[in-house]
Amino acid sequence: MSGIQGILLAAGTGQRFGRHKLLHPLPSGESMGVASARSLMAALPNCLAVIHPQDRQLAELFAGLGLSVVENSEAEQGMGRSLAAAVGASADAAGWVVALADMPWIAAETIRSVARALQQGASMAAPAYRQRRGHPVGFARQWRAPLLALRGDVGARHLLAAHPDELLLPTDDPAVLLDIDREADLMRAP
Repeated sequence: MSGIQGILLAAGTGQRFGRHKLLHPLPSGESMGVASARSLMAALPNCLAVIHPQDRQLAELFAGLGLSVVENSEAEQGMGRSLAAAVGASADAAGWVVALADMPWIAAETIRSVARALQQGASMAAPAYRQRRGHPVGFARQWRAPLLALRGDVGARHLLAAHPDELLLPTDDPAVLLDIDREADLMRAP
């Protein structure tokens, strides 16, 4: 997917999980963070992960996969700031597909469909499972300035809400709605 940058947001603290959730092993044996990264990398050739600067273990895991790592020194300001850091680190991108590292079961084909929509002219795109918008979310280059200005923990949610005409891509992939906030959420694996 030429020109489209894959972004894996992985700088959160995962406090509700009780420990570093992105290092937690899934039933497959891979850690949650690695599984999420592999799905993104299988779909897009250019990917980066945004991490907390003190998270050396995650930095090493991602670097070992060949994933570019961006350390967000303002990670405490929330997901919006992490997304802004990623967009700033990929200034030449034609668009961005933004995935969350606590959503490890999204199929690579679902991610590719979001990137294809951007390449075909959509300004925003997201998969929808049973009419519910999920992740990852795609933004065309025209959204660069608003994305760079993001702050807070809601990420780009307000941009999406302000543009209900965004392109929703029907999918049969229920994983687009399955984020893992607590250990019990692991039982919802598709």
